[in-house]
Amino acid sequence: MIKNKKLLIAGNWKMNGFKKNLSVISLLIKYIKLKKLKSSEILICPPNTLIDSFSNLAKRSKLLIGAQDCSENETGAFTGEVSPSMLKDSGAQAVILGHSERREYQEESNKLIHAKAKNSLKNDLLTIVCVGESLIQKKNQNTLRVIGEQLKKSLPDKINPNNLVIAYEPIWAIGSGLIPDNADIYKVHSFISNKLNSRYGNKSKKIKILYGGSVNKKNALSILSIKYVDGALVGGASLKFSDFKAILDFCN
Repeated sequence: MIKNKKLLIAGNWKMNGFKKNLSVISLLIKYIKLKKLKSSEILICPPNTLIDSFSNLAKRSKLLIGAQDCSENETGAFTGEVSPSMLKDSGAQAVILGHSERREYQEESNKLIHAKAKNSLKNDLLTIVCVGESLIQKKNQNTLRVIGEQLKKSLPDKINPNNLVIAYEPIWAIGSGLIPDNADIYKVHSFISNKLNSRYGNKSKKIKILYGGSVNKKNALSILSIKYVDGALVGGASLKFSDFKAILDFCN
């Protein structure tokens, strides 16, 4: 068990999951009740189609349910978009923004992510803003420059620090089975912490910084023990209860 840290463990299901996966949520709820969660918070971000049913199931528990994206707009003629207030109406308590897959495949810019984060925070959603470098940027030793730029341009000036979370997700580590070594994770998380402190002052102490990218039961304890790492954003390992539980056990 990792002591002296209040960790956030978030599962990003991406485009995976159907109503039959309610069993995973039921098992998580039982796990949470058994452990009483004094040392961590657990968040699951399924596809939008599952938010309502998952939220209803988790209603009387400490399990948080979130979304994987939201619109920068609140309402109007924006076909296919879902606003933060609509997510809340479905039962969502959090949202992931700026994930590298959306930055790459949907060509989302820092400016757009800034607008989404501003709208999400305005609606009191726990807002997880992702940052991270590509393999080429890493090889060119541009990791900190890239992340600094993303932080500067993706985050609003006015924030509620209790509702803002940063997730460092090196693009080259997502789904690859590769991860930075502990020294590199420490270096980046320390850099992010200093940047947040420079911008937000004492408020920054309440902003959690997660690590994401091929987190699994074999490496989670080592990663979560690193200074400035306040939790994890977990992909594939969050889809199977036994794998996710193995990570959660390190925290509770």
